[in-house]
Amino acid sequence: MLTVCIQAGGQSSRMGEDKALKPFLGRPLIQRVVDRLAPIADELIVTTNRPKEYGFLDTRLVSDLKPERGALGGLYTAIASASHPSVAVVACDMPFASPSLLEAMSRLLVEEEADVVITKSEEGYEPLHALYRRATCLPAIESAIEADQWKVIFWFPKVKVHVLALEDVKRYDPSGLAFWNVNTPEEFAEAEKLATSQ
Repeated sequence: MLTVCIQAGGQSSRMGEDKALKPFLGRPLIQRVVDRLAPIADELIVTTNRPKEYGFLDTRLVSDLKPERGALGGLYTAIASASHPSVAVVACDMPFASPSLLEAMSRLLVEEEADVVITKSEEGYEPLHALYRRATCLPAIESAIEADQWKVIFWFPKVKVHVLALEDVKRYDPSGLAFWNVNTPEEFAEAEKLATSQ
């Protein structure tokens, strides 16, 4: 059983407006991400501190359980709010978030008896398109927050992390776009072009 949690908590400073609500091919970007991932979710949650603005999403909305704790607080909220043992966490600004890749990660979580299944790209770990085991990750994240260690991956040494190689990712995400998050109006426009050509 899989909970999918989409995080809509960023500042969108480079976009100049809330990118989750910015129209992407005529509808809010977050709606596109929800629609892409809903088919694989036994439960779907959106984390946001502005639930009124996201009321149009016919899904459960959750506000930060540990406010002012940045991305790590958002990750804690996502995992703590999940009803199921496996939690996929995805950023709201990933127009090509991959359901097939997340399903593969979900299987690996079980097969490898891992606590986290994550990809490491040239930019580093991709914690906002990854799979987490709720029972083991939650206490590890909580202790990191209590120790003021806010880096999203600081707690990884306390759990079993399975890193998915980029060549394996290609099998499930041949386009190579799953981890692309749109931060600027230019990237947004480019993503729309790519989405129409797929």
